[in-house]
Amino acid sequence: MQYAVARRGVPAAPALRAWAGAVAAFPVTIRVVGAREGRRLNRDFRQKDYATNVLSFQSGDIVLCHPVIAREAREQGKSVRAHYAHLVVHGVLHLRGHAHGRRMEQKEIRALRRLGFRNPYAVESAGT
Repeated sequence: MQYAVARRGVPAAPALRAWAGAVAAFPVTIRVVGAREGRRLNRDFRQKDYATNVLSFQSGDIVLCHPVIAREAREQGKSVRAHYAHLVVHGVLHLRGHAHGRRMEQKEIRALRRLGFRNPYAVESAGT
């Protein structure tokens, strides 16, 4: 675990490790960064000039950008903890060779359910 931001609002290392371990049978390094580092890494490795929520590197590293994750959680009406859990699982599945698509989403949903989280893709309507 590496923290390049203040830990306020970031889930504790044991939770992040447990979420990664739920889908990884190999060591994973998780680094939580701020917007500046997230943007630089996304630009340098994906040629996208903005900070993104999660980046996975075949070396076994996952980079999570806290400001992006916190903003997305607010916008999506999710807890920051649930969004982190989803993105850790998502990042590890990329390390395992999965590409975006329905099959990967189903794996995420199953893993998150086992961890006690709701389907991150479900849209819940107000008043229900």
